Amino acid sequence: MFDRFAVIFSVVIVWLYAHLLTVGGAYKNTGPRTQMTCRTDRAGIIGGSPWIRVPYPFQWGAPTFDAGEAFAMMAASFVALVESTGTYIAVARYASATPMPPSILSRGIGWQGVGILFSGLFGTGNGSSISVENAGLLALTRVGSRRVVQISAGFMIFFSILGKFGAVFASIPSPIFAALYCLFFAYVGSGGLNLLQFCNLNSFKTKFILGFSVFMGLSIPQYFNQYTAANGFGPVHTRARWFNDMINVPFSSEAFVAGVLAMFLDCTLHGKDNATRKDRGMHFWDKYRSFKSDARSEEFYSLPFDLNKFFPSV
Repeated sequence: MFDRFAVIFSVVIVWLYAHLLTVGGAYKNTGPRTQMTCRTDRAGIIGGSPWIRVPYPFQWGAPTFDAGEAFAMMAASFVALVESTGTYIAVARYASATPMPPSILSRGIGWQGVGILFSGLFGTGNGSSISVENAGLLALTRVGSRRVVQISAGFMIFFSILGKFGAVFASIPSPIFAALYCLFFAYVGSGGLNLLQFCNLNSFKTKFILGFSVFMGLSIPQYFNQYTAANGFGPVHTRARWFNDMINVPFSSEAFVAGVLAMFLDCTLHGKDNATRKDRGMHFWDKYRSFKSDARSEEFYSLPFDLNKFFPSV
């Protein structure tokens, strides 16, 4: 029980403790930053939320179209695609599934695009992307059941309609989420590094690509984020806001910068040791290039409720 529900128990205990501190007045004489992040009644979110609120399309007005903003959103969606691809692979490994064939990965990215479309229709203010935290939660709890995801989706729909209940969960102090992220992102990062076991780490080309891409993947987004926080706009600052977003958003993502840079160097850099496909680890993925090459693919990646009739796995 403590192994499976460790996250829930930890969140509830610290959440209740923070609520007792809030009620007891421990945060009254602290700074605004502490009151904003640690209090459980900040901004009157519970009292100001309606009991029932049903989301509906175009609730913020009729849609408008701007070509520049469309290109900026495509750039943001491409960043989400790169980040989601890595999380898909991590989820497959932690769920003890076979590596995903390209067709399954494309299907997941396609449905993510449908989710982004519905997010825009309902005016959520943010797009739909795969949850990196849930991949770490899967590794922490070792519960890789689809039924858990389906039940969680039902809960999210329930709490989005009943505003008071959703506001209660929104009152969880931010430091609790920060602590959980330290665990979840550690698992996701290690899941990615785990794939390096199929590469030849004695190759100087592999060592350079790994070290350079990780270092630049941390440094460049840090520069972009700090510049934006200090100046209110990104390093690329022209009169065309859509062009600024197309450049600043991708380079503010650690996963995007490191992943794209590593892929570019791996495809273009020729090492002195003449790295082969086996040195690059590509031999491991060859057997999973087709959905039908592994008999277990049907077990892991077939859709529930006979949806394969409409969205077949190939």
